[in-house]
Amino acid sequence: MKVFVDRGLCYGSAECAHRAPEVFEFEDGYGVVRPGREESADDPRVAEAAEKCPSQAIRLTE
Repeated sequence: MKVFVDRGLCYGSAECAHRAPEVFEFEDGYGVVRPGREESADDPRVAEAAEKCPSQAIRLTE
């Protein structure tokens, strides 16, 4: 599964970077997926970050 952050929805809470810093980082005021970590959606911390994202900007896809 893949993970990505919809920058149109993200408002920069940085919750994702705090919950799963090995997958997400904070860049230009927004959460982003670290390069090469797009295939990390199976990680439980990534699922938790998606669930807890206040703007619901994190997407997990097949």
